[in-house]
Amino acid sequence: MRTANPALNSKVFETAGAYSTAAKMTLQGTVNKSGILLFLLSLAASWVWRGYFNPETAAASVMPLMLTGAIGGFIVGMITVFVKKAAPFTAPLYAVLQGFFLGGFSAILEGRYHGIVIQAAALTFAVAACLLLVYTSGMIKVTDNFRLGVVAATGGIALIYFLTFILGMFGVGIPYIHSSGLVGIGFSLFVVVVASMNLVMDFDFIEQGAAQGAPKYMEWYAAFGLMVTLVWLYIEILRMLAKLRDRR
Repeated sequence: MRTANPALNSKVFETAGAYSTAAKMTLQGTVNKSGILLFLLSLAASWVWRGYFNPETAAASVMPLMLTGAIGGFIVGMITVFVKKAAPFTAPLYAVLQGFFLGGFSAILEGRYHGIVIQAAALTFAVAACLLLVYTSGMIKVTDNFRLGVVAATGGIALIYFLTFILGMFGVGIPYIHSSGLVGIGFSLFVVVVASMNLVMDFDFIEQGAAQGAPKYMEWYAAFGLMVTLVWLYIEILRMLAKLRDRR
């Protein structure tokens, strides 16, 4: 069983199963933990958002929180991936840190494109809900070929973003894909589709983990992995909408 999400790799539940024979992971438990993480993320994001638009505080004051969220979220995320039993503690912390980053990032784009954040949030939850419905109905089958295609596409996107980061340090940019032209919008749409397909694989992986009787703490870990994909999907939808606004 394979998933493109680095937080939910092919042997996560197999390894976790060796640690405990007590309380087991359930789908409902994972849903509950996911709700808690989303609440914490939203709370932190709202706090940073209010700080950005508060006339009594400088908008630049959110930048330290954004950097803390981005760097701290990456570090805590890596700890969670490698120390899965710590997920009940690190996953909530990750949600708060990501909230700091997303709150600032969203506020900055909202300042440029009024109404874009509510559109991106609505589209993210609509896509997630529709894919969950389609997955549970059996209309999408997570086959080996499906997994292979999504993993390959995700790896390619990650490579492009890595090259963008490295080249950006030398003042060089990859042309077209980050612009508001047709190529840039097409690339963003492709990334949104790939991120959405990762959600389907996450649903399947979580269902299989519960079926295999993974230990209880894996509910937090599975919720963390699902949040990684949701955050990615939201950011990509936000960036795509920004490109579309630039074309007006």
